[in-house]
Amino acid sequence: MLLNNHQDFAKLDPQNMLAEIDGLPDQLATAWRLGQTQDLPNLSNIRQIIIAGMGGSAIGADLLASYASPICSVPIIVHRDYDLPAFASGPETLFIACSHSGNTEETLTAFEAALNANCTLIALSTGGKLAKKAASADIPLWEFEHRGQPRAAVGFSFGMLLALFVRAGFIPSDQVDVAETVAELKSQQEALRADVPVHKNPAKRYAGQSVGRWVTVFGSNYLAPVARRWTGQINEIAKAGSNFSLLPEADHNTLAGNHHPEDVMLHTHNLFLRAASDHRRNRLRSNITRKAFMLEGLSTDAYDAKGKTPLSQIWTALHFGDYLAYYLAMSYGVDPTPVDALISLKERLKGVE
Repeated sequence: MLLNNHQDFAKLDPQNMLAEIDGLPDQLATAWRLGQTQDLPNLSNIRQIIIAGMGGSAIGADLLASYASPICSVPIIVHRDYDLPAFASGPETLFIACSHSGNTEETLTAFEAALNANCTLIALSTGGKLAKKAASADIPLWEFEHRGQPRAAVGFSFGMLLALFVRAGFIPSDQVDVAETVAELKSQQEALRADVPVHKNPAKRYAGQSVGRWVTVFGSNYLAPVARRWTGQINEIAKAGSNFSLLPEADHNTLAGNHHPEDVMLHTHNLFLRAASDHRRNRLRSNITRKAFMLEGLSTDAYDAKGKTPLSQIWTALHFGDYLAYYLAMSYGVDPTPVDALISLKERLKGVE
């Protein structure tokens, strides 16, 4: 589909994923406000935090950990698996279970393990089994309403976690400016909307460059989880191949793998995410690494996050990637919402021990 024919997008997008992307700035603002009103236990003795989730429910935790870790008084671990590590025990461990549906089996298993280990628990969900388990165990449930895909609720998963961390005193409130971030998102969005033609819309141009190519997304520092997000969105929305690689680690392995197989490498596209908040050496690495790929004749491009703060840079970069993935789906002629392969796998797992 031609990306200038935005009137035809609805034919491929009957569940209106575009509206979810357009509404993400307001969703983030809503989540932040909602997080101010939820039940909060006494967390003054917490010494470590584990946030459990998978897929779209975990990416908010990744973003939160990236943003908060440099200013947080306790360590944060994002747990994408069953059960829990042995060190996660006792009331000094805060365990936060994040599951959009409330039925994610890995997260439910970890929740039970945290209960048995006598951790301090909070659940974040729209309902499901997790909400029922939290109620029966008298665990605070931070509940929100969202009927779409988990990946489209990243504003809720991040915004509510951010509110929790500020209210608990894990991070200083004067380091958080959600209003400025929302304003930056809406400012950038004016050039990214579906009715903006390709020659004025950078997200459409980046999508066009990605058609027919395997996309690798590079990021560092605050934008490391954003590189993961771009990859996940390209996978799930565009049903296209993508992976992410993080700097500086990529310069210790990925950089060496840009030669073979030659016929495959010619069909790759390497996107470098950058922000003013990047460590200066990582910014230098990003520029040199990109140049090395270009000298090998490989396709590359770079995106510079908008905003004056790390928080706004994280979110402008994330939002740009959502639009890119959507326009890539339109280019490939695929419905951006359903993820049949993932649903099929879950069905095959049912009833199998």
